[in-house]
Amino acid sequence: MQLGLVGLGKMGANMRTRVQAAGIDVVGYDPRPEVTDVASLSELKDKLSAPRIVWLMVPSGDPTRENVKQLADILEPGDIVIDGGNSRFTDDEPNATLLDAKGIHYLDCGVSGGVWGLQNGYGLMVGGDKEHVATAMPIFDALRPEGPREEGFVHAGPVGAGHYAKMVHNGIEYGLMQSYGEGYEMLTAEPLIEDVTGTIKAWTRGTVVRSWLLDLLVRALEEDPGLTEISDYTPDSGEGRWTVEEAINHAVPLNVISAALFARFASRQEDGSPTLKAVSALRNQFGGHAMKAAEH
Repeated sequence: MQLGLVGLGKMGANMRTRVQAAGIDVVGYDPRPEVTDVASLSELKDKLSAPRIVWLMVPSGDPTRENVKQLADILEPGDIVIDGGNSRFTDDEPNATLLDAKGIHYLDCGVSGGVWGLQNGYGLMVGGDKEHVATAMPIFDALRPEGPREEGFVHAGPVGAGHYAKMVHNGIEYGLMQSYGEGYEMLTAEPLIEDVTGTIKAWTRGTVVRSWLLDLLVRALEEDPGLTEISDYTPDSGEGRWTVEEAINHAVPLNVISAALFARFASRQEDGSPTLKAVSALRNQFGGHAMKAAEH
């Protein structure tokens, strides 16, 4: 089996390595000559045997839409395009319609796992036709964590469902990170607590608040006690906003997720919040997202 992979950034490059380790031939394309396997999308297409599967792992919005347009002109009927980036779910139907006019199939796949996915596997949420999901299943199996398929993979529904599921996943992530950050700030505010990092580390086994995110917070604190090297400036990549917008559309009260999103906005207006420093550190730990250095 073969896979064409477009976009070899932090996640794309690791995904190429993981898929190759499963015995699948991967041909990667990236504009950067030092990482790409081919010089163009046309050459990528020529290196793959029909029917082809091409996975997009590029920034959402215009970059993804432009790549879909180019692939619509290059690929052949029966080929499959998978958008594994963080596209908004409303982009999926137009992409699918454009490709369908050329007889090319489309799947959308929300991918979670960040820079740790190479080692741990990726959580995958897929939208699209059942037949096309089955065709691409060896690739999904190569990327997902070891163990029962249903614990790391879901065919969530038709086109758009995968990215919708990933949007909600990331909205929940906002709330969890904000809660851990607030707990960290409470501990730092109380003189009775002499070992903040140790206290949080004690929560990582046997408690009801244990999680991988909590493990990563401990890691961040051990690397930078007090989080003195980073600012509390915390960007948002879009999914939190989209989740809150959908909550408004469906009249669903997302109190925690909305508050977490607004807290990120507040982080850009004033410096020094331990809560937002913890959130910024967590984003760097799981996703390799850049942090703003503290001003000393």
